[in-house]
Amino acid sequence: MMASDIDLHRRLIGQQGSRAALNTPALVIDRDALDRNIAAMAAFAKAKGVGLRPHAKTHKSADIAKLQLEAGALGVCCAKLGEAEALAKGGIETMLITSPVVTPQAIARLAALHAAIPGLAVVADNPDNIDAMGAAFKGAVRPLPVLVDIDPGIHRTGVASPEAAVALARKITSAASLSYAGVQFYCGAQQHIESFADRRAAIEERTAYLRTVIDALTAADLAPAIVTGGGTGTHRIDAALGVFTELQVGSYVFMDKQYADCDLAGDGAAPFENALLVDAHVISANAPGMATLDAGFKALSTDGGSPAIVEGAPKECAFFFMGDEHSALIGAHGLKVGDRVVLSPPHCDPTVNLYDAYHIVRGGTLIDIWPVTARGRSR
Repeated sequence: MMASDIDLHRRLIGQQGSRAALNTPALVIDRDALDRNIAAMAAFAKAKGVGLRPHAKTHKSADIAKLQLEAGALGVCCAKLGEAEALAKGGIETMLITSPVVTPQAIARLAALHAAIPGLAVVADNPDNIDAMGAAFKGAVRPLPVLVDIDPGIHRTGVASPEAAVALARKITSAASLSYAGVQFYCGAQQHIESFADRRAAIEERTAYLRTVIDALTAADLAPAIVTGGGTGTHRIDAALGVFTELQVGSYVFMDKQYADCDLAGDGAAPFENALLVDAHVISANAPGMATLDAGFKALSTDGGSPAIVEGAPKECAFFFMGDEHSALIGAHGLKVGDRVVLSPPHCDPTVNLYDAYHIVRGGTLIDIWPVTARGRSR
């Protein structure tokens, strides 16, 4: 029987220097950096007078969601219904599902979740979906809040025009079992533009479009009480433009190589720290200048390029994936079997989904193990 992270590592909790004894690859959180990231974003939002609804698709963790709520967040976002169900079981009661929920079986689950927690809301972009939810929620103890999802230009989800937004908002208000709560506008394609100036120009153009949608809704007596969206890459720009009432930031809690490559603040400074890490070990070093690690495709997401080397090897080493279980460091002179190498994931969200648990460390000591509450809950 395969041992769980708890089974493998429970005995290490609290032992000085116990991080070095973790079986690898291991997903690690620097607790102090995590706390500072949460506090920094909360302070930013408070100073700018904007609400914070962090996206839990990044961490998928009830433990981290609770820390965000304790720091002042209005609630959290979930990308999928399954994530929301898992976090609700973990004690989170205020959340927005940011993808449409459309099938009869999923809407039935949505109704059950709405009955179980007081703070559920969802987005929609299709009138047939409104009809289906309106029928399914008849007799509910309270109306289900629904936000109009607006297409930011990538054609993934969202209504395609101001006129479509008005029509959908009217349809929501006509359903007694639903309540029109506002709009969602998430510019995902702009989040990782590395240049702050280029990112700002792109967001200014998209925000100008968003204003036309809000103006059309307002003219129809459907002014949105909630305007939600934005992200870690654009949070400073979004706050300065002053259209959003709340920000759906996610990756700021962890950071990753993709965001480390971006000038988030416009001054070259890094406003958040790298709190999410993957610990690996050298398992072979027989080729000159090359070391093989025990972390491959199954340990690190691959959609964001290669991970960055944080500790244990020269940062200038070239990293190459060598299959499901292995990777190689080229230029790693002097590394020997058993050496620990610490990596920063290229993309935090899908990397987290590869693991069952977080190993929480302070310095070199394992202080706790937290489950990845919503791991694999993609439906």
